[in-house]
Amino acid sequence: MRLIPLLLLGLSTLLTAAPRPPNIVLILTDDQGWGDIGCHDNPHIDTPVLDQLRADGAELNNYYVSPVCAPTRAALLTGRYNLRSGVHGVTRGAEDMREDEVTVAEIFKSHGYATGCFGKWHNGAHYPRDPNGQGFDEFLGFCGGHWLLYYDPPLQHNDHMVTRKGYITDIFTDAAMDFIREKKDQPFLCYIPYNAPHSPWIAPPELWKKYQAKNLPTPEEANAYAMVENIDSNIGRILALLDELNLTQDTIVIFTTDNGPNSDRYNGGMRGRKGSTHEGGVRVPFFIRWPGHIAPNSQLNEPAAHIDVLPTLLELCGLPRQRDPAHPLDGISLARPLRGMRIALIPRPLFMHYSRSMEVMPDKGAVRTSQYRAVLERAKKGGKPAWQLYDMQADPAEKNDLVTAQSDELRRLTDAYSTWFSDVTQKGFDRLPIAIGLPERPSVWLQAHEAVLTAATAADSIHYANGNGFTHDWVAGWTDPDATVSWPLQIHRSGRYKVEVEHAATADRAGGTLRLDVGSSQLITPPLPVYDPAPLPKLDQVPRTHIDVPEIPWEPLAVGEISLEAGAAELIVHLQSHVGSTGPDLKAVRLTFIEP
Repeated sequence: MRLIPLLLLGLSTLLTAAPRPPNIVLILTDDQGWGDIGCHDNPHIDTPVLDQLRADGAELNNYYVSPVCAPTRAALLTGRYNLRSGVHGVTRGAEDMREDEVTVAEIFKSHGYATGCFGKWHNGAHYPRDPNGQGFDEFLGFCGGHWLLYYDPPLQHNDHMVTRKGYITDIFTDAAMDFIREKKDQPFLCYIPYNAPHSPWIAPPELWKKYQAKNLPTPEEANAYAMVENIDSNIGRILALLDELNLTQDTIVIFTTDNGPNSDRYNGGMRGRKGSTHEGGVRVPFFIRWPGHIAPNSQLNEPAAHIDVLPTLLELCGLPRQRDPAHPLDGISLARPLRGMRIALIPRPLFMHYSRSMEVMPDKGAVRTSQYRAVLERAKKGGKPAWQLYDMQADPAEKNDLVTAQSDELRRLTDAYSTWFSDVTQKGFDRLPIAIGLPERPSVWLQAHEAVLTAATAADSIHYANGNGFTHDWVAGWTDPDATVSWPLQIHRSGRYKVEVEHAATADRAGGTLRLDVGSSQLITPPLPVYDPAPLPKLDQVPRTHIDVPEIPWEPLAVGEISLEAGAAELIVHLQSHVGSTGPDLKAVRLTFIEP
């Protein structure tokens, strides 16, 4: 009766011999342009690690992303154009990805991978649209569009906030390395979306001094290079750890960025920068290394894009391409040409789009083929959107508009764009409700930049303190009792909720009250006290813009409890009364489930 034990032994041997799928380290930087790397003929910046990474593997020479960060991240994570997932901007909820999207983390987790994300998320601040809800077991970072504190920052660790000591890029690297050490005995996906060199302009001092001394055209350029060199050193630490753990041969390492440069600086002579649908706003570096599988110093010249990363990783790792009719992939796998197989890729157009407003219109956009770029510029006041056409092989700097000379080619590309835009916008862009009362997140922080401000009378009776309502901004100038601040909610548990507000009021404005309405439930706050904190000291080495608002030490103030019924609802905040010229400033409302 030894047959069964012998069969089991044989099966065990086969299972043991089964090759372990490769690990993945996916590195994404923020606002680093194609030209912000030494090996791209930039004599001013030192990036020895990235230069070597490129030499050790393959480069996609014509790799394209979206003009700004959140859309690129959504496409990278899902293999689908960002407009399909609801992502069309960078703030006010336009950055939120629908929770039913299937991410690279969810797919690889279902195949036994440990998954970690360390850095900037920017595709939804609330569970289940945050990293934990989208497939990442471990998360350390922030969910907004940018961060203000680069030293000793408060960060989100899964479901709670922590403060970590040090420089923010170093902190994310430390966390990623801890994850790799912990998960070294199983396949892992380690996603490291660094937030540098996004502003505010805060680089390690010794590197800032180094690049200041180069007398570059602008201080922003010097600061960006200082932050990038720090990133380069941190990537070197990660690669050294893979060597130390004998994981280099078993790990796919990818480096790329999310859009063009965030200031005017060297970018290979390309037209445009971050926010532009011209070449310089969307063509970025892409390096991939997998020793023994991808030849050193190899290049792929065919146009590729962020939507191709997921299908490529699936094939490289031997996993099936997703067959989900509700979420079809837009990208193609580049695995075979990366492995050196001589295979002709089917010619296809790639599409770019950027909507600065909450209304998603076709402009601005672009179509890129191997030869042409058609660009739809945003309509100027009183005018109509206008197309441009460039032959990128003959005119890579986009100086000679062929809109008249190549009218047939332009018509072909604009027709393709119109068909594409109609397809990817079918689901529309309704505001996504914020989940309240989930056991995974009993406390939810509703931030001002996620709200809709409605001014019932005068246009300036309520506004954002710093302009456009980017991450960290707050509501100010509240004079009209009928003006409101509102958030859409999906309440998952009926019951009592604790209500806290984060507010500011100078002595002459203290004593005002707010009214919170949720369906038939209502709470009027007690008079709000004086709270007039000084902004935290700035460590900026270059003055910040309106995007990078002052960092205020906001404090939550308990103002009562409210009973909520499960279901769809809207939280509407009114100015019940105000003292002085305006009501209190409002940064956030926090709802915490107490009991049924």
